[in-house]
Amino acid sequence: MAKLPDDLQARLARLAHSEGVQLLAVEVTGVARKPTVRLVLDRDGGVSLADCENVSRQASALLDAEDPFTSAYTLEVSSPGLDRKLYADEDYARFAGQAVRVRMRPTWRGGKLVDGVLVGKEGGTVRVRDRNDAVLELPATEVFETRLQPFAEGAQPAPGKKKR
Repeated sequence: MAKLPDDLQARLARLAHSEGVQLLAVEVTGVARKPTVRLVLDRDGGVSLADCENVSRQASALLDAEDPFTSAYTLEVSSPGLDRKLYADEDYARFAGQAVRVRMRPTWRGGKLVDGVLVGKEGGTVRVRDRNDAVLELPATEVFETRLQPFAEGAQPAPGKKKR
C-alpha cells in the first residue's frame, strides 16, 4: 500500500488541525508486511515534541480503528526538519529566496542535482537561480523532490527565523 485512503488522510489532517498544527504530508513507506506511516507536521514557530506526542497518540488510535493494513505498522510523527522537503505550491512561495537542492527524476536528461536559490514555482515550472546567477527553469513533472539547504553558502534564514 503506497497511500492511505483519501478520507483517512482528511481525518488525520483534521486531527492535526485540532491540535493546532498542519499536516504537511502522509507518507507510507516500507514493505507490505511492515509498513511505516510517517506524518509530517508544521506550525509557525515550529513543532514541539508535545505536539508530535499528542498527534501520535490520537493518530495511532484512529489508524487502529480504521485498520488500513493487514499487518502491524510503524507510526512516525515528526516536524519537517531544517532540510525540510517542499510539499505544496505554497511552500515554494513561502521559501522563495532560500537555498535549495532539487533532485530530478531519473527520466530527466540534465543534471540530477540542482543547487541554488529558489525563485519560485509557477505554471508547472520550478525556478532556481544557480551560482552563475542564471535562472534554471525545471519542469515540475521532472522534479523528484526539493529540499531546503539551510547551511549552504549564501543561505538565508527561513521566514520568521533570525539568522545567528
